[in-house]
Amino acid sequence: MRVFPDTGVLVAALATRGLCADLLRLVLVEHQLVTGRPVFRELRRVLVEQLRLPQATADQVMPFLREQGEISAPAQPAPWPVNDADDRWILAAALEVGTDVLVTSDPALLAIEDRVPFRICRPRGFWELLRGR
Repeated sequence: MRVFPDTGVLVAALATRGLCADLLRLVLVEHQLVTGRPVFRELRRVLVEQLRLPQATADQVMPFLREQGEISAPAQPAPWPVNDADDRWILAAALEVGTDVLVTSDPALLAIEDRVPFRICRPRGFWELLRGR
């Protein structure tokens, strides 16, 4: 399965122990990690500005994720109606890379699942999906 964790899920996976960290490990071992440059830009910003990681440390995360997954670089934002421009870029990246599941806690993204050609679910829902097989 091609799994696209959004920025919030990646931050939680990298910064804390818990469900998101377990999900990332499971995706890396059993599935295909896919992401996009919009997520990388936002992830770097959050790691440095909000979590106060040194820039050099934050920069080490990006090559690791690039090695583990497939990265898309959309040329334009997605057409789906979401208010946040960043969300439209994330949706475009998810579409471009052939995502099966976008994992997010963002209510705006969760609200449009019925309008996109891939599944969108919360981390807990994705965990239950994987473990329910």
